[in-house]
Amino acid sequence: MLIIFSETFSEMLLYLSINFSNNNFQLMKHITIKDVAKELNCSVSTISRAFNDKYDIRKETRDHILEIAKKMGYSPNPLAKGLLKQCSNQIGVVVPEFTNSFFPEVIIGIQEVFINKGYQVLIMQSGESQQTELENVKTLENNRVDGMIISLSLETKNVDYYKNLISQGFPLVFFNRVSNELETSKVLIDDYKWAFFATEHLIYQGYKKMLHFSGPEGLMFTQNRKNGFMDAHRKHKLPFNQSSIIETGLMIADGERVMEKLINSNNIPEAIFAVNDQTAIGAMKMLKKHGYKIPGDVALVGFTETKLAELIDPPLTSVAQPTKEIGRTAAKLLLEQIGIKGIFVPQTVVLNGRLNVRESSMKLK
Repeated sequence: MLIIFSETFSEMLLYLSINFSNNNFQLMKHITIKDVAKELNCSVSTISRAFNDKYDIRKETRDHILEIAKKMGYSPNPLAKGLLKQCSNQIGVVVPEFTNSFFPEVIIGIQEVFINKGYQVLIMQSGESQQTELENVKTLENNRVDGMIISLSLETKNVDYYKNLISQGFPLVFFNRVSNELETSKVLIDDYKWAFFATEHLIYQGYKKMLHFSGPEGLMFTQNRKNGFMDAHRKHKLPFNQSSIIETGLMIADGERVMEKLINSNNIPEAIFAVNDQTAIGAMKMLKKHGYKIPGDVALVGFTETKLAELIDPPLTSVAQPTKEIGRTAAKLLLEQIGIKGIFVPQTVVLNGRLNVRESSMKLK
């Protein structure tokens, strides 16, 4: 089948079926809205109003037009229809990775909303690369998506490209990993509160010498979780200083690397509150490798509630995030932004979490 793009806006595509037989071929024209109008001896605009169920056309007329169009084999071209409405009914989602369950679960929430609204969801991952993230965004732009939901990569420091999209009125929603520089809607968990509660849990267990394995400095949740850790110490009048906070990263290997340095320098804390489960699990692996008992020698608390939290030995205390609700909320915010006619006012939605206490942080009696 040969596909030719028409120069007329109302009819985007003209399909020509070419059937070869003994070196002969036959051209078969796809039925268009103009063909239906000609058959019924009426205007193209009348046919268009019938197809789009406009208020100014009688039900009997509309039903008759649809019946004739069906008999003629007419089917509307979705691409042309989208262009006429200046929308594609496609949404782009860009996430940093799929190595843990957090982002796939958020995407499930996003899909629940958009699929019910008749949208396609195009999903891309940056692999924690700013360059790949930018390429993903440009690819989605070229595919004429109606808006995007994005979580920034670890490398993303320059957000000028997003500022430009926002200035043009392009609908964007960010979640989890967001930038304070961007004036657009965001979906977050109350990182400060749950970091505070997680640290306070360790304090109530009787631990005093604690370290915080923090995330990359450029991420908003890194600062919020760090502030929660520090303020819990201030509330309970426990000493801490800058050496109590170690910028680690977000991967299991990062937790292993930092923990090994601490072991080699004989700087072993009583407890560690980690920025996420991966770094906590990395620290746990290294501690166990060197013969330390958990929680007997070192207690551990993570954040994010990955599937591994309950599977490792001992099970990891962690802050659970409402992943699917994050996705649903981001999707609803984007739908609102796509449909807005007046001045857009960005919203920041902060969702709640839950501390799941397990064996890794419970002080042995």
